[in-house]
Amino acid sequence: MNLSLPRGILGRATATLALALAMATGTTGLLSGTEAHALPVTEGSFGFGGDEGDYISGGRSYAYEASQDRMNVFGNTDNGVVTVSVDGANGDWWTLNLAAPSGETLAPGTYTGATRYPFNEGTEPGLSLSGNGRGCNQLTGAFTISAVEFGPQGYVKNLDATFVQHCEGGTPAARGEVHIENPAPPAELGLDLGIALDGTASSLNGKATFHGTVSCNKPVRVTVTGDVTQVKKRDLIRGSFSTSVSCTPGTPVAWTGTAVPTGSVPFQKGDVEVEGHATATDPDYDQPLTVGETVAVRLTRV
Repeated sequence: MNLSLPRGILGRATATLALALAMATGTTGLLSGTEAHALPVTEGSFGFGGDEGDYISGGRSYAYEASQDRMNVFGNTDNGVVTVSVDGANGDWWTLNLAAPSGETLAPGTYTGATRYPFNEGTEPGLSLSGNGRGCNQLTGAFTISAVEFGPQGYVKNLDATFVQHCEGGTPAARGEVHIENPAPPAELGLDLGIALDGTASSLNGKATFHGTVSCNKPVRVTVTGDVTQVKKRDLIRGSFSTSVSCTPGTPVAWTGTAVPTGSVPFQKGDVEVEGHATATDPDYDQPLTVGETVAVRLTRV
């Protein structure tokens, strides 16, 4: 851009403010679908340069390697967006967003007519390269995905892409490429909840005690909750319980929970309905998982 000094200063201040506001409101992350947990890049590189007058690059070239600079990547659960972040060993920091048009999966091909992510709409692809305190208020550009492979929960196994970005309608551009190769994605968390068909009703305090097991394929802390309903004559007796246990793969882990009746009528000998749930957070994808089971349990009086 061929700007006089006052307008240039204003443009830089405006772009910096826009970047700061975007980060403050989380718009440099994933807004479509569910955001995934950022994972380190095992093998990869990221680099870009720019024409003289390009605000983002300042006309310079930048290059980073996962072996010496910190690189993270994550998609979203719809596989429509990939975000790459770089924290350079020299103190640089950059974020690149590549997004398919709304409702589409990011796939190999060339995406033209890109506008600033996450404000792209409809059939517009989304693109945003920002960092080191610099960002575009408005941008146009294009990017080409040569290869991309997703795993569960927005895991990005590999990505090869090039991009071109113009700030504020200008002719100068930033041009770059990113290459990422990660290991095969970890398995998703698996949980299983078992509720025993026998329980007890206390004649002393009216509480009901239930038990069962949970199984898992990863070491996690599991919270087991249950809602209990019993009908006796004209009385509807309700209560709930909550407990947590540490689960390790290979062997079912026992749990015990005690439900307190919500009213003045105690739980009694006989059948109750238990609607149970087991919840844990997948340590690899930072996503919660809940499984449920509803059973009839026979209470004995103790």
